[in-house]
Amino acid sequence: MQTKIQEIYQEIQTPHKYGIVLKHRNGHKLDCPSIFRYADKWYMTYIIFDGNGYQTALAESEDLLYWHEKGVILGFKNSTWDASQVGGYIALQDYRWEGSYKLLEYKNRYWMSYLGGALKGYETDPLSIGIAWTHTPHLPEEWHRLECNPVLTPDQPDARPFERATLYKSHIIYDKDRNLGYPFVMFYNARQKGNWIERIGIAVSEDMIKWERFGENAVIDNASGISGDPQITKIEDTWVMFYFGYKWKPQAFDTFAISNDLIHWTKWQGDHLIAPSEPWDETFAHKPFIVKHRGIVYHFYCAVGKEGRVIALATSKKLK
Repeated sequence: MQTKIQEIYQEIQTPHKYGIVLKHRNGHKLDCPSIFRYADKWYMTYIIFDGNGYQTALAESEDLLYWHEKGVILGFKNSTWDASQVGGYIALQDYRWEGSYKLLEYKNRYWMSYLGGALKGYETDPLSIGIAWTHTPHLPEEWHRLECNPVLTPDQPDARPFERATLYKSHIIYDKDRNLGYPFVMFYNARQKGNWIERIGIAVSEDMIKWERFGENAVIDNASGISGDPQITKIEDTWVMFYFGYKWKPQAFDTFAISNDLIHWTKWQGDHLIAPSEPWDETFAHKPFIVKHRGIVYHFYCAVGKEGRVIALATSKKLK
């Protein structure tokens, strides 16, 4: 696997920092970009934190470089389990490297998973995972949330030790080959009770509604700090997981791991894919979403620095 992971690293490098591509017009904090294609345009879902909690919004682009805010697609509600926290992430995307990046339909719907919670503040515990859907992912309209939500919580009987405090970002792939015996596979990071360690685990589903944990342990565990915000792609026959690290090495950074079976992952030990280096990302450069289009790798990430908390971009080729 060491030869293969080195080959993958050469393919996914993005040494050229393009800069900030999305900054909230009112100065709110932005987070967790997810990029997809619909018709002839690119779209980004991202999280807005206004001081009260998370909402999910949509932006549009012709070229992956210039983005326009469209509006909120998961907003605050009253007296629900997810009243104050709704941080969404696109699901069932074409995960092929340099593929279409379109969202795949299931039961004539497009899908999203999200972290949710009732309490105000920044990621206030406890957070659980919910599911939402729409017929129009390109429009700034509220998505429909499942009545059975939340689908995963930290206090469910089958919750494993590493996830009994709170659940964070999730990424669901549509695995029609059923490598794990199920068509829908969710990767998500979660925190254990007692100390701040986040690990990445798996859940599976037959119908996007009923979910069960897969395996007894996390599949990405760096023993300390945070391993979070997984994104799954497939480069030829190799599964690749992009994720970020924090506090188990200096700074906050993006890295990756590879697998042949979605269960056993070999972690990259070399140079980070992204790390703080510029005024706009001098505090944090993390939370990746990476696509390859027309021979260029686009690495979107959450940047924290002198411009606040924004969405930034690095690329494999110098674009300006």
